[in-house]
Amino acid sequence: MKKQFIIVMAAVVIVAILAALFILGRRSSDAQSSLQKGYLKEADTAFLNGDLLLAKKLYEQAREKIDDTARLKEIQRKIEDINIKIIFSPIIDKCAKKYVVKPNDSLAKIAKENNTTIELIKRANNLSSDVIRPEQELKIATCKFSIVVDKSQNLLFLKVGDEIIKTYVVSTGKNNSTPVGVFKIVNKQPNPTWFKAGAVVPPNSPDNILGTRWLGIEAKGYGIHGTTMPEELGKQVTLGCVRMRNDEVEELYNIVPAGTEVTIVD
Repeated sequence: MKKQFIIVMAAVVIVAILAALFILGRRSSDAQSSLQKGYLKEADTAFLNGDLLLAKKLYEQAREKIDDTARLKEIQRKIEDINIKIIFSPIIDKCAKKYVVKPNDSLAKIAKENNTTIELIKRANNLSSDVIRPEQELKIATCKFSIVVDKSQNLLFLKVGDEIIKTYVVSTGKNNSTPVGVFKIVNKQPNPTWFKAGAVVPPNSPDNILGTRWLGIEAKGYGIHGTTMPEELGKQVTLGCVRMRNDEVEELYNIVPAGTEVTIVD
């Protein structure tokens, strides 16, 4: 009888301990969830108020405290959207500096000296023409961008160091025909003409599969370009080039200068 009583009491104690642990776990989970919601609410508010730097910082803090995959993807998307908005805005962050225009400066000269693009200088400073004047203050990008194409996922990553600035869905070569390796962008062309076997397809033709922009890499004949078939993005369907949505390849074209490193992996 005494032995049975001890067993019963032990069971009661175990149940009580498990119940206490469950309650503590619920409270901890609720506290963590409340903290996450707090960060996200503050981040959303900062974004709506136009404070992009604060919004990015708060979203990054929220990202570190969340383990739900779907929510993490949504937060990462918001961070990447903010990254692009900052790049194309007058905001001076860690990847930009203020530059005072000197006599005899031109946008081409400033872009070359700072390893950036004329298009990016114009967009970041809301310039409607190439005309600049001495003593004018300009935002100039200073970070070194790079590109990584993952053929297995059909994704292109715009990066600064180890940070992913923006992720793009792309199409790559059928039969694994997109070359693998480390290359550099060697030429850039807006509204490219497509020189295919036996024909020259002009820009804006519905038969021109190059879309609105071309960024050629060191592997001859290969590059990153737009598309007339956005429904095929995310698949391995090209003759070896990397295809993007036209609006997205235009965005990338504006950001990265010739000489940008492009790494393509299986």
